Amino acid sequence: MALLAAGTQDLLGKDGWALVVVAVGSAVLSLLRRRLPATVLVVTSFLAPFVPGFLALLILIGWSAGRYIAGAGRALAAFTAAYVLNMAGTVAEAWGQQRMLTVVFISTLYFLGTTLAPGLANRYWTQRRTLLHALQERNVQLLRERAMVVGQARMRERQRIAQDMHDSLGHQLALISVHTGALEVDPNLTDRQREAVAVLRNASVDAMHELREVVGILRDGVAAPDEGPGAPVAPPGDETGRAARGTAGIEGLVAAARSAGTTIGLTRHGDAKALAPAVDHAAYRIVQEGLTNAYKHAPGAPISVEVRYEPDAFVVEVLNEETTDRPTGVVSGGQGLTGLHERARLVGGIVHAGPADSGGFRVAGVLPYGAVEAVPYVDPFADPGVDPDEAGLLNPYAASYTAPHAAPFVDAADDFRQQSKKASLGHRGRVAVGPSDWTVTERELAMAMKAGRGRSTGGGIAIGCGIAFAALVLLLVAGGFGVFFMMSSVSKGIIDPAEYDAVKVGQSEQEVRDRLPSGDTLATTGLHGKGPKEPEGSKCLVLMSTEMGDDVESEPVFRFCFKDGKLIEKKSYDVVR
Repeated sequence: MALLAAGTQDLLGKDGWALVVVAVGSAVLSLLRRRLPATVLVVTSFLAPFVPGFLALLILIGWSAGRYIAGAGRALAAFTAAYVLNMAGTVAEAWGQQRMLTVVFISTLYFLGTTLAPGLANRYWTQRRTLLHALQERNVQLLRERAMVVGQARMRERQRIAQDMHDSLGHQLALISVHTGALEVDPNLTDRQREAVAVLRNASVDAMHELREVVGILRDGVAAPDEGPGAPVAPPGDETGRAARGTAGIEGLVAAARSAGTTIGLTRHGDAKALAPAVDHAAYRIVQEGLTNAYKHAPGAPISVEVRYEPDAFVVEVLNEETTDRPTGVVSGGQGLTGLHERARLVGGIVHAGPADSGGFRVAGVLPYGAVEAVPYVDPFADPGVDPDEAGLLNPYAASYTAPHAAPFVDAADDFRQQSKKASLGHRGRVAVGPSDWTVTERELAMAMKAGRGRSTGGGIAIGCGIAFAALVLLLVAGGFGVFFMMSSVSKGIIDPAEYDAVKVGQSEQEVRDRLPSGDTLATTGLHGKGPKEPEGSKCLVLMSTEMGDDVESEPVFRFCFKDGKLIEKKSYDVVR
């Protein structure tokens, strides 16, 4: 802006320290336009008529003032004061010239077009952006409330399920445990029968323990603690007092199946490697479900369990041979294998279940050594200082829940017109729309385009193009009118040197004025009062020449002075505007 102001002044013939002062003033006003928008607007508007270098600065000042002046009333007062002072400066600068009303009219149009229009446009743009951000924050709040309501509903349903499981399954398993315990000490049983009853009793005790864990997780989100000395005894080999839930427990599953009379073999390949807890548990469940599936659908068939530590993955496989004695009336909801697929997916692995090439049925899992990283849940609503991106998943119903990043509770990818993830989770500060490197214009244009695609006929784009076309037509009409007005106005203040020579001193004023143009035009502004001194008591008409001057700073003019109804003098000279 400083270079533009100084360049404008230089074109008008100013030089020296005047250019430096105008350049510095323009730079200072530009830098202060946001902190003191009203003051800078008023000062620049008043100085613009006296300092033409500030005319271009009015566009930038008006744009900033429209946004940074707080309150509609204060903005109206600031722009009104700026207009009044601008007109006052214009009148003071052009005082004594002809067509003062035309000068004021043109100056008013310039002020409206370069100062008021940008100010109104930027104020509307700012209000629209503020409204958009308010809608986004409102949408974020609705997402929060919806997540909280869903979480509460899930918590109530989990508690109901936990209570039903505890009341029904717990009672039945307790009965099984009591009866098998009594049957185990029956003196009429053989050693073989007593061994089978012991297997049943251990299985029922293990099932009761697992039921308590599941009920505790459903009810409180955490596993049920051990119940002290009276807790059921887990199968042998479990040093923690509870059934093993990892690869170490696979041998226990095989031993239990073998003691129940099932022909089963266990083979291991590769060097044992440490598995992530979630992967270790998933491997145990795959073997457990594979054996359960074989018990139900192929009872008595030989089973082989294979564990392989391969370089890039851990593989566990349960294969039962084909049998012709298929049981009837087996109750199966198909949820076991589905649960295995989901369990493996959550840790980054896969499960295959289907007929084997050699007959029978095969359940195999391929699992990574390291599971998908899980993060502890942190409630972003309880602590506003926690960044939701760092807090992990939005899961308001599980106080100690951990889950992989790949399964967010609320998918915020497109919750409000490409709103960013931080905005969707209520991140503090400005609400971003779209990628962080987008500008405001790009984001709002993208939202408008997306809204247009969502309509059947692209009405938003059509309306926008229609408005742009209408504005272009109006601009062309206004420009054409302005060009026509200027051309017709210039023709009233310019003559050919031949016409100047044809006019003779002593002719009547009326005859000369009828022959010459009226001179009532803005084109002659600044020509009056310059040149030789006018005759005392005369009225002079100053007109421009159709010929160009010797340089760009000078302009040849013709002056005709009248007194007592006659032309008493005519002069031809150059004027520097």
